[in-house]
Amino acid sequence: MRHLPHLTYLRSFEAAARYLSFTAASEELNCTQSAVSNHVRSLEEFLGRPLFVRLPRTLALTELGEAYLPSVRRALQEIDIATEALLSQRHRREVVVSCPTSLAALWLAGVLGAFQTQYPEVQVTVHGTVWADVEAEVSDISITIHHVDDIPDGAVQLWSETLALVCAPGFAVDSVPLQDPAQLVNARRIEVMGRPAYWDLVAQYFGLQGFDTAGGSKTDVSTLAAELAAQGAGCTVLPRVLVAPYLERGALVEPFATEIANPWVYCARFKARTPAPSVRLFRSWLLDAAAKVGERG
Repeated sequence: MRHLPHLTYLRSFEAAARYLSFTAASEELNCTQSAVSNHVRSLEEFLGRPLFVRLPRTLALTELGEAYLPSVRRALQEIDIATEALLSQRHRREVVVSCPTSLAALWLAGVLGAFQTQYPEVQVTVHGTVWADVEAEVSDISITIHHVDDIPDGAVQLWSETLALVCAPGFAVDSVPLQDPAQLVNARRIEVMGRPAYWDLVAQYFGLQGFDTAGGSKTDVSTLAAELAAQGAGCTVLPRVLVAPYLERGALVEPFATEIANPWVYCARFKARTPAPSVRLFRSWLLDAAAKVGERG
């Protein structure tokens, strides 16, 4: 029989890679920090190459670690699936997720649809949130938004976010189709309340002078901002993940290219240190889907 690394080493590696922390991984796996560190070191010795760069307060994956992680994650997911299938549990298999309403409608719905096509026996309940999360004990998995400088301990950033400036096809400023960033000074604009910095970042990116970032229509719901823009009510700036469905079907367009980093990012927190098999299964599915968003940028 071919010699393979111990399963415990692989689980410790996957958790440490997800949190970029041996301490956070140990809390999830319900063991000591030194145990996780030793597991990873043993795996590195087995492979003969390092998987992490040990930094003073965090970890960073090496190129080998980044290449190895997706395969390890898929293998662990398959093991969990096979194990759960053999357990023949009588209780209902359920996962409870809380997620901002806009992200739930425009991204999570697709992730959930694909998941339930493959695993119809797992019931997933989604609580939509606006600005604040639901009570901590309600959800197995909580997706929230945080500034990159204020991500809570234990939260996992799902991907690095960029902003997209969008409008309806043919949207015009003073009867001239929007094609030049200078036109934004006089354009009808839609602002997401609580995120005025989006338009500030656009003004800085294009070096716009005389730009009133406080002007324009306002809404506290990103999906409504996207719908208003699609109806020609103005142009708006939103996280790219939220406008991707509109861009794909042509309801919105980007009048000119931008590459603006969003200082607010989506993060996930997992309530249980030792989650039920159904929760582990959906967590792996969610993280794989999030990795694909990160790959698209």
